[in-house]
Amino acid sequence: MDTLASLIERRAPVSPDCACAEAAARFAADPAAMLLAVTEDDRPVGLVGRDLLLALADDPRPVREVMDASPLVAPAEAAPWSFREQALAESPEALSRGFIAVEDGRYLGVGTAVALMNARRPRATRAQQDPTSLLIQRMSEEVLRHLDGVADFTARLLRQQLSPDAQACVRAIAETGDDLNVLMRRAVDLHEADLGALAFSRRPCRLQDLMDGLDARWKGRAAAAGLTLLTAYDGDPEYAAQIDDGRLMQVFDALVFRALSETRRGAVEVSLKARPTAEGLLLEGRVRDAGGDLSPERLAHIFAPLGETATDHPEGLSAGLGMALAARIITAADGVIRAESNPGVGVTVTFELIAPQAAVEIQAADDAVEGPARTAHVLIVDDNATNRMVAEALCEMFDCTSEQAVDGVEALEAVKARHFDLILMDIKMPRMDGVAATRAIRDLPGTAARTPIIALTANADPEDVRGYLEAGMNDVVEKPIKAERMLAALQAALEAVDAASAAA
Repeated sequence: MDTLASLIERRAPVSPDCACAEAAARFAADPAAMLLAVTEDDRPVGLVGRDLLLALADDPRPVREVMDASPLVAPAEAAPWSFREQALAESPEALSRGFIAVEDGRYLGVGTAVALMNARRPRATRAQQDPTSLLIQRMSEEVLRHLDGVADFTARLLRQQLSPDAQACVRAIAETGDDLNVLMRRAVDLHEADLGALAFSRRPCRLQDLMDGLDARWKGRAAAAGLTLLTAYDGDPEYAAQIDDGRLMQVFDALVFRALSETRRGAVEVSLKARPTAEGLLLEGRVRDAGGDLSPERLAHIFAPLGETATDHPEGLSAGLGMALAARIITAADGVIRAESNPGVGVTVTFELIAPQAAVEIQAADDAVEGPARTAHVLIVDDNATNRMVAEALCEMFDCTSEQAVDGVEALEAVKARHFDLILMDIKMPRMDGVAATRAIRDLPGTAARTPIIALTANADPEDVRGYLEAGMNDVVEKPIKAERMLAALQAALEAVDAASAAA
């Protein structure tokens, strides 16, 4: 197992009485040195960094007057990811300055925050999880599946002509379901992060669009609370980054959620700055609230799941889980996140990460969801009646006709008996699952074997998606299903069939 000993630089320390000029000469002679430990009797008492000492190259003062007298110190045998997560939760600012590793209390070496952030936590497999963990995970998946059904049906009701009272009731149900959905997903994602299994799906994302979406997402909620939400993007309007925009939005959502919960009056400021570097785009996100002051002890636990926010408000648990998840996401993306008290009131949370620059095509905005270019007859395969009804409603929205099957066996028989333009296939089903059904359909004679198949699943990690595509599926749409994403997949599949037919 990796330990901190594998990450440190075993450089000779300096004494507290060493002159700043002498320590600066050490850094000047060794361009690779970023940190020097300060020790007394072989025990660490402080830490000094390269930039500070080089700026004090002519300063005769002793190092003890300028050193960080409260550095992070950890046993050299500690697991990097465990130490990192504890440091992020308790003292992220100290972590940004580096750490000292000790062996039996004696100085061994120094390590940088960059080296620690690059350390990967071992990924636990499902088989390695304890039974209780597996039970909680399965229960969470079931609860989320039913919550997705509630969300879809309330959305359908809100599109109908209801009385004002009925519409208010349905909207309240929808908002309550959404809040519970967010809480559950944060808990599930945090569990995945603790297992080292948090999945990322990186794609080009236009940063201006991301911030516009964030503003639209939260401005109404801020106004309802009597607050002002100020969002800003500082960067080239055409900058795009290769990132998981969903994960980045999770981070912003968590920070804004907490900020709105803490602020009683005034404004919450949200910003994203993008600057080009040799390694890619440097992204700096910032959320500043006008809430109450936090003691140093509470501020140190702001990224803990049951930290400073968790018990202060009715929404505290969700806020606490969100802050912990935000820290895990930024850490997993090799970034740094920190929180500090404002000079006046409130707290500012800042994160930084580097992402590859990307290019995206700018499309004209269109609020309407239009159907595919031609009518299609779709086979919906899912063992859950609610999921089938949701898929059927989407097909109706896109002017498509549909039939239903409850598992892979029924789907295979239906495809043998009649023509379908497209198949929407669930993965986990009794008798025959979606992967086995897809392989069986691909083995059929004639044109039925070429019917486009789109997977509908909550299991859309990159490894899972690769397996679905290798089995013969054409695309994957993640649950809960978004109409725009479903339409894009449906259009792409039908256009590919039309193009192949035209070329034949």
